[in-house]
Amino acid sequence: MDPAAKHILVVEDEKSLAKALMLKLTTVGFSVKVAYDGQEAVGLLASESFDLVLLDLIMPRMDGFAVLEWMRREDKHPKVMVLTNLGQEEDIAKIKSMGVNDYFVKANISLSDLVERIKVDLAS
Repeated sequence: MDPAAKHILVVEDEKSLAKALMLKLTTVGFSVKVAYDGQEAVGLLASESFDLVLLDLIMPRMDGFAVLEWMRREDKHPKVMVLTNLGQEEDIAKIKSMGVNDYFVKANISLSDLVERIKVDLAS
């Protein structure tokens, strides 16, 4: 896999985490853009093509659930990994029913492990 050929959209309202993810992913060779809320993400998804969307769920202006609905409605099909603080079974079930490829609770995964999972997912 050539990471440079893979484009990732990080959608995260916590700016320090978004910047850390961008730095880690670009360091291993991915092309990365960041959106700090769902509305910004939809704008980027409407105009650009991404191989993966790393999506937070709880954000201002437009949450991750609304972004997923928009993607389904607009027939956008990049891989989607959810990175959130929501860990309730009903949240997980709802997310998986929306076609998400993977789901991580922020407190339960390190940035390094997340980057490794992204590398594996985009290689397949």
